[in-house]
Amino acid sequence: GLGIEDSAAAPAVDGGVLELGARARFRHPLARSAAYHSAPQQRRQQAHRALAEVTDPLLDPDRRAWHLAQATAKPDDDVAAELMRSADRARARGGVAAAAAFLERAADLTVDPSQRAQRALDAAAGKVEAGAFDVALDLITRAQACPLSAPQRARIDLLRAQLAFVTSRGSEAPPLLLKAAELLGSIDVTRSRTTYLEAMSAAMFAARLAGRWGVVEVARAARDSRRPPCPSLSDLLLDGFVARFTDGYRAGVPILRRAVDVAVTSPDEQLPCLWLASIAALDLWDDNGWDLVSARHIEAARATGALTELPLALSTRAVMLQFAGKLTESEALVHEVQAVTEATGAGLAPYGALLLAAYRGDQAKVSALIDATTKDITRRGEGVGLTVAERASALLNNGIGDYKAAMAAARSAAEHPTDLGATPFAWVELVEAAVRCGKTDLAADSLDWLSEMTRVSGTDWALGVEARSRALLNDGSEAERLYREAIEQLSRTRMRSELARGHLLYGEWLRRERRRTDARAQLRHAHDMFDAMGMDAFAERAARELRATGETARKRNVEVSGEQLTAQETQIARLARDGLSNPEIGARLFISARTVQYHLRKVFTKLDITSRSQLDRVL
Repeated sequence: GLGIEDSAAAPAVDGGVLELGARARFRHPLARSAAYHSAPQQRRQQAHRALAEVTDPLLDPDRRAWHLAQATAKPDDDVAAELMRSADRARARGGVAAAAAFLERAADLTVDPSQRAQRALDAAAGKVEAGAFDVALDLITRAQACPLSAPQRARIDLLRAQLAFVTSRGSEAPPLLLKAAELLGSIDVTRSRTTYLEAMSAAMFAARLAGRWGVVEVARAARDSRRPPCPSLSDLLLDGFVARFTDGYRAGVPILRRAVDVAVTSPDEQLPCLWLASIAALDLWDDNGWDLVSARHIEAARATGALTELPLALSTRAVMLQFAGKLTESEALVHEVQAVTEATGAGLAPYGALLLAAYRGDQAKVSALIDATTKDITRRGEGVGLTVAERASALLNNGIGDYKAAMAAARSAAEHPTDLGATPFAWVELVEAAVRCGKTDLAADSLDWLSEMTRVSGTDWALGVEARSRALLNDGSEAERLYREAIEQLSRTRMRSELARGHLLYGEWLRRERRRTDARAQLRHAHDMFDAMGMDAFAERAARELRATGETARKRNVEVSGEQLTAQETQIARLARDGLSNPEIGARLFISARTVQYHLRKVFTKLDITSRSQLDRVL
């Protein structure tokens, strides 16, 4: 036996540290860890061996394999083989972190050095995906201590390049990934092409700070890579972006459309491809595709525990929701991005938070975020963050009516036409700001750039925004026709913020045409939409225009029970309303279940309810 007396647990139970029932449960994970590591290694191995012996190999083979591994002090290929089978099952269930843990221990117990290196590299790849970057680096170092084949050396280069990308999103990663893709070209064509696609992603983030290895240079390098007869999502994205950056927007559109269709309809495509599929949908002005792919990206990242991928998924979805006017939903995702990046140490500019503040018209927060992040973004080489900051500044200043500042910010962003998802919308802001500043030539040039995309895209979103922008440069019946066309097209999209801006601009034009009654209808509608969405600066701009017609805008009359919920309380309450348990909420937000319960008690008090079942009624 283990020599443990029945009374051994009594002090811990009496002190409230341990609860004994069907399972032994420690009050806090740190207490469990302290108790475990206070025992000598030999006693821990004895305990694991005893647990392995009583664990059914058919009902719970993975738990048995783990206990056997922890009970084993020296390399054992039989135990390592069991761990490999457990890793396969864990990955099939979507457990990235669990699979990587099994692989890491399997590598430790593998006798053959070459096979040990392979398993260490497999484990390192899993750790990168799970956000355990330091452990991944350690596993790469352990693999390098073994004799390596050419494919294994190439894979080490790839893993180091991937780590550079996920930890900084800067200018260091594109050349490293390109080098890895070229080395893999003669070893593994499929992996080489996926690595070229990763290099494309890295170059998109590096953007204006990429130096010699921007998206155009990566596209040229990848252009001659061998194409398979039956392209996957990864292949379509690579070919689509290569065509877009080497032969122009029109050349890339049909291929990228196919890629978005595959991302929407195929349930088993590679997780890392979904961020680029979202960017493709945005570049195509495909609001429906962007909505579907961004939602699926979050679902897939959460289901697999891919903490490296989750911040990208959350950020992209948060921005999509901002366009759609769902700022409260966007805010919840923005807070989750912050929690995940703090937990993993991943480098990522606060795109969602910055644009959310701009949509809300929060000048102080936009300025603070830009001041706090610009130095770090520049140091890491995440150039697209600078373009997004400029676009956010232009959006904010158009909202508050500081058109000179909006024009300056948008003009700076517009100088970088390959910054997908940022520059085209800077052109939109620039048209409006330049017209208001009397710079019609600048506005017309920006509209030309914009229309080269929107007319090829042909979606209601693209054509609606183009018509709204073109109306600003026209007069009389043509301007009115374009405003009406813009509103009609944008009303068929998910992008409610774009539609509200159409009503606002039309109303402003009608007031200047001295058509007060018509202007009031458009301005009132715009104000109500902005007010409901929480776009406060644009709502105030609409209210000022309404006052100029002799009408006063009315704010929403919202009844609030008790105190207002904080952002974190709102997020926890919504997750609880949606059926998640306290441990599930805690895992998602990187807080303890006890902390979740503490916040829920405060939520119940503020909302004057007594149970989770009532949350659906008040939220």
